[in-house]
Amino acid sequence: MLDSSIIKLCIEGDRKAQEKLYSYYAGRMKSVCLRYVKSKEAAEDVFQDGFVKVFLNLKKYNGEGSFDGWVRRIIVNTAIDTYKKNLRLDEKSSYDDLREQEVFVKDGFEPMHERDLLQILENLPDILRVIFNMYAIEGYSHKEIAEILNITESASKSQLYRSRKIIQQILFNYNSKV
Repeated sequence: MLDSSIIKLCIEGDRKAQEKLYSYYAGRMKSVCLRYVKSKEAAEDVFQDGFVKVFLNLKKYNGEGSFDGWVRRIIVNTAIDTYKKNLRLDEKSSYDDLREQEVFVKDGFEPMHERDLLQILENLPDILRVIFNMYAIEGYSHKEIAEILNITESASKSQLYRSRKIIQQILFNYNSKV
């Protein structure tokens, strides 16, 4: 558990407290970033950018809600902003053209390692990965996703459906090999 005095020391500019805060969140928040980008290097960049925002906005944290949640929201928003900034025009227009795949779900899934699950998300097309993370993991509504990504709610729902189907197919193939 992070001591609240560390936050106060960080606001005052104490470098050791800042290092401690950074180290405390590094592992968990880099994992969050990895769900939004395709490489460890990109996740590191998103985390760095996000943590700069955390430090710049520490004075704005008013103690309401959990500090962990506040930090996570900044990191997730940074990942989403990075995605939007890097969005290529051809990808934006072509994600609706992704083919739906027929999916057969096998009973009795074998356990997977976290790295395998991250790799599944990593291999999704960008828009599918971002929408899946925002909806299924971060808890955004389709309306919020649509507003943030500047798409329609129906596009958000459609892309979530497609991402789930692709993930199901990958899991089916994984379990067929085990």
